[in-house]
Amino acid sequence: MKNFEHIHIGNLIKKRKEELHIDIQRICNFFENTEEAIEEMYESESLDTKTVLRWSKLLEYDFFRIYSQHLILFSPPSAEGKIQKQASHLPQFRKNIYTKEIIDFIVALIETNEKTKNQVIEEYRIPKTTLHKWITKYKKEE
Repeated sequence: MKNFEHIHIGNLIKKRKEELHIDIQRICNFFENTEEAIEEMYESESLDTKTVLRWSKLLEYDFFRIYSQHLILFSPPSAEGKIQKQASHLPQFRKNIYTKEIIDFIVALIETNEKTKNQVIEEYRIPKTTLHKWITKYKKEE
């Protein structure tokens, strides 16, 4: 997946299903639904979380990770100092955990001259030293 900004979950689910060559009858039985309803899911740009969770289990792929990557790249900068941080009862996760897919995506943007290093640093809030390490470590061998 090259574009983490625009997510069409139905297309991604269909691609994964095709990779695994899973029979439509097995899917219909798993979801207790008709073939037409499954086809509608493939056409849907978004699905409810319970349905995405079931697809993740059936296809053994974490579709939620795609949304996490989107948040890492496209969430607005935090308003540090403007909003007081309050204790939460929800689990807390570190935001800046970059997967290999994210690193490859960023390095490719620079290598193909779609974005400059400064644009990547500003738009995605990736630290300059981190970006330079990625470029050194992951650049394509020519």
